[in-house]
Amino acid sequence: MVKLATIGVYGFDAGSFLERLRQADVRLLLDVRQRRGVRGPDYAWANSRRLQAALAEAGIGYRHHRELAPTTELRHLQYAEDDRQGVGKRSRRELAAEYTRRYTAEILGPADLDPIVAELPSDGSATLFCVELDPEACHRSLVAQRLAGQHHLTIEHLRPL
Repeated sequence: MVKLATIGVYGFDAGSFLERLRQADVRLLLDVRQRRGVRGPDYAWANSRRLQAALAEAGIGYRHHRELAPTTELRHLQYAEDDRQGVGKRSRRELAAEYTRRYTAEILGPADLDPIVAELPSDGSATLFCVELDPEACHRSLVAQRLAGQHHLTIEHLRPL
């Protein structure tokens, strides 16, 4: 059975992030962010060019799947719910129901996931990559659920140790 992981930026530094990928035998990182940058000096390592260079040095492939990223409008819908609940992006624990419904209908529903499955490594695993610490607070968990359901993949959510 093919394994797929998910991982976020928050809670890691560059070294611990790469080590966590090594521990999970990740061979391919699938970046599902719309904007491939992270604000703040603590996470500069996760900006696209720096991340890709570090992954290449570690022998891990990189693919950007912008078609799976939420639109700006959807992100703002989630931010409004975060504001209503008094939580920030870094402390969010779950996605808003309306965000989940719309992301599933507007992004995930029409997406063809077969090419993604075809590029998954036959040895080791791949990981869906975004920003949030908790997969339940990020659209990557929705993509992982869809892939697991349609393609019988085993999902592991990687978190900082």
